[in-house]
Amino acid sequence: MFFHPMDFLIIIAFGLSLWAQFRVKGTFNRYADVPASSGLTGAEAARRMLDANGLTNVPVEHIPGTLTDHYDPISRVVRLSDPVYMGSSISAISVACHEVGHAVQHKVSYPMLVARHRIFPIVNFTSGVAPLLLLAGWFFHAANLLLLGIVFFSAAVAFQLITLPVEFNASSRAKTMMVKMGFIRNNEEGCVNKVLGAAALTYVAAALISMLELIKYIMIFNSSRDE
Repeated sequence: MFFHPMDFLIIIAFGLSLWAQFRVKGTFNRYADVPASSGLTGAEAARRMLDANGLTNVPVEHIPGTLTDHYDPISRVVRLSDPVYMGSSISAISVACHEVGHAVQHKVSYPMLVARHRIFPIVNFTSGVAPLLLLAGWFFHAANLLLLGIVFFSAAVAFQLITLPVEFNASSRAKTMMVKMGFIRNNEEGCVNKVLGAAALTYVAAALISMLELIKYIMIFNSSRDE
């Protein structure tokens, strides 16, 4: 349970996750020094994009910190961090419009976003219980507990996998609208792709780690049945 051959792959995936996080910060900081040709701040770009999509009732709020940007589907609010809300860089408007992409998904009931919202309460419960079940199943050699832990952990993996198309789709919507509304010029599209692409890597790495861990637990379960 604690030292398994799959752990080597998980460590590699974890290293990829750390690298992805450093790349997100590095890419964001790099293009935070590159002014967008439109001169819009992240807050202004978000407001215009929301209004263009009929989301005049969705406010854009400031939130402290860096890279704390998110769309709150419960309050239906786009919250932007310090350098994004007030910044007028490529990074600022890219992140701001990405979050608006989630608001647009919410409006049109994008299927994968709907699925993620529905599975979240389940994952919120199972992700806390699964490790205890897996540990107890291994410690007491109880295959039933291991199996139940795997089932619960699978919900967390499903959530990670569903998150991938949600994030990629939000970025795609953002880039399309940024070009259409004149927020960026053709020579700036590559910069936007780098900013949003770096952020997407963190979700890919997280999903990979979860999948490898699930495979590990399934292998442990199969081994316990053979004993």
